[in-house]
Amino acid sequence: MRYALIIEYQGTQYHGWQKQPGIITVQETLETALSRVAAHEVKTFCAGRTDAGVHATAQVVHFDSDANRQPRHWLYGTNSYLPTDIRVRAGLQVSDNFHARFSALARRYVYIIHQGAFPSALFYQHLYWYPQPLNIEPMQLAASYLIGQHDFSAFRSSECQAYSPIRTMMHSHVWTQNEFVIFEFYANAFLHHMVRYLVGHLIEIGLDHKPPSWLKEVLENKMRQDQACTAPPQGLYLVEVQYDDSAQLTQTLRWPWLIHQ
Repeated sequence: MRYALIIEYQGTQYHGWQKQPGIITVQETLETALSRVAAHEVKTFCAGRTDAGVHATAQVVHFDSDANRQPRHWLYGTNSYLPTDIRVRAGLQVSDNFHARFSALARRYVYIIHQGAFPSALFYQHLYWYPQPLNIEPMQLAASYLIGQHDFSAFRSSECQAYSPIRTMMHSHVWTQNEFVIFEFYANAFLHHMVRYLVGHLIEIGLDHKPPSWLKEVLENKMRQDQACTAPPQGLYLVEVQYDDSAQLTQTLRWPWLIHQ
């Protein structure tokens, strides 16, 4: 049988999602816990392979098992074997043709900057502290240039293994809430480091170092810019993965205050 789980994790202590020899990753930690519940080795597939230090409130994974377990057993049993910075938030049985990555129609990422005179003792591993004031209106205008289908080659890592740089951005927005600046991107898929590059470029615009049209020029030129335009990982969250109705993933969890209405 095939099961899907919705996972929440703090990525600070992990070298990203994907299992790699000799280092601690979210995938390896989760598979170890699932294997104990299943009493056999479990291999997982995720909707989006997050980088080192990146967090998730609604990562989706699937796995196969012949073990006689109910979804609630996977939920409670797996959590009992997981460290406190990883949690299974929901689980259900899905059809055999469901794939956490390839069945996904879209993903939503949120990036959060904390603005203040001093870094927060609570937020320093969860948000990007940025003391300089940012001009929101030009960032909002620049973000609107990203909507639609584009070649995002200028915003992909040299290590990106995606077959094509073409992505469709359905929603791109920047707004403020109290002392936080929140960037939201909703697209069919994302390239390696794409969101962090986008945020880095938008910060340059928010500092009035570049005009909003600069982001459009970079996008159209398809050329990677200075590495200085890369936001650090701790402010980035995978908050939603969208599937069609047949996937049954109606329990998708997210933080509503992070989603722009």
